[in-house]
Amino acid sequence: MPKQQSGTAQTLQNKEVMLDDDEFIVSKTDTSGKVTYVNRTFMFVSGYLDTDIVGKQHNLVRHPDMPRGVYRQMWAELKAGNEFFGFVKNRCKDGSFYWVFANITPDHDETGALRGYYSVRRKANPKGIAFMEPIYQAMLEEETKADKKSAPDRSWQIVEDYLKEKNLSYNQLVLSLDE
Repeated sequence: MPKQQSGTAQTLQNKEVMLDDDEFIVSKTDTSGKVTYVNRTFMFVSGYLDTDIVGKQHNLVRHPDMPRGVYRQMWAELKAGNEFFGFVKNRCKDGSFYWVFANITPDHDETGALRGYYSVRRKANPKGIAFMEPIYQAMLEEETKADKKSAPDRSWQIVEDYLKEKNLSYNQLVLSLDE
């Protein structure tokens, strides 16, 4: 089971829950992002029981350190029928946090109709977290400079500019950071 980082002077907001290498957090949502299923690991790590979160928006666990631009891109990929990979910092019910490497996939029924999204998250590579944190911080700063509507796109442009400079796709970047 996950372990909480030690430290007597830390507040819960600074307390990280660490996943074990073999743990997987699983959740399902409907097409609008409302939770329809969570596994036991999700409940244990986040502190939310299924009765607390099923029927609510998945962004209930969104940590304020996560830029809106990441989620704008995630939804663009999912709505295009693609899967999304990314490093995500989530907030637990008690205010602590946990990092994951997320894979979110459209979930289709037997006729091919979209019924929602399936997400599997696992322990994030510390190298990937260390790389993404300053990018996310820069994105958040950009979001504070822009109006609410354009902020996510303006912050995602930071990622796009980096990818263009390095001649990489987003998936190439995040998958290489997860190795």
